[in-house]
Amino acid sequence: MSELMETILHRRSIRRFDTRQIEEQALQEILQAGLYAPSAGGGQRVILAVCQDKEVNERLGRIKRANSNPRMATATNYVSREQPSIADDPNIKNAFYDAPTVITMFAPKNFLFSAEDCACVAENMMLVADSLGIGSCYLGQGWVAFSDPYGQEILKKWNIRTDYYAVMQLLLGYPREGDPHPTAKPRKTERILRF
Repeated sequence: MSELMETILHRRSIRRFDTRQIEEQALQEILQAGLYAPSAGGGQRVILAVCQDKEVNERLGRIKRANSNPRMATATNYVSREQPSIADDPNIKNAFYDAPTVITMFAPKNFLFSAEDCACVAENMMLVADSLGIGSCYLGQGWVAFSDPYGQEILKKWNIRTDYYAVMQLLLGYPREGDPHPTAKPRKTERILRF
């Protein structure tokens, strides 16, 4: 089995992060992977806003949590029992799960494939992060974190173009020591249709 395939089989979403910041060399490698992701027409439209400011990440994560209305988990319908999400546990107050690095992906508001381009960038970065021992978690609805005056102030401070919007966030950090790597759920092979 190739190393890449082993990484694909190993990678899981991490929502419990160590407080230490990821190393700069690792961050640069992860970002490079994002820059080389496929994009519609080769347009390379996605902007990556990397924030390692604990206070900003904490505040934006709380805004996102306060403005998210996920249906809470039930006995049979949940995101993760091993590492609960904000949809699973109402006691989680920071939608960024205290990750030390948060990358918000911005893309054009009026481009047909903005979300798809961001997903490709995120997948490349998540695979490289896992190969480096860094945990990651993909969060959709990125705009929610910027839905109040503080969020709008941050967009201006970061010089985000007004014709772009926050599609999603990618959380990065070392998994919390002592927490086991989430186990893979059995694959539903009936999803593959062959003709």
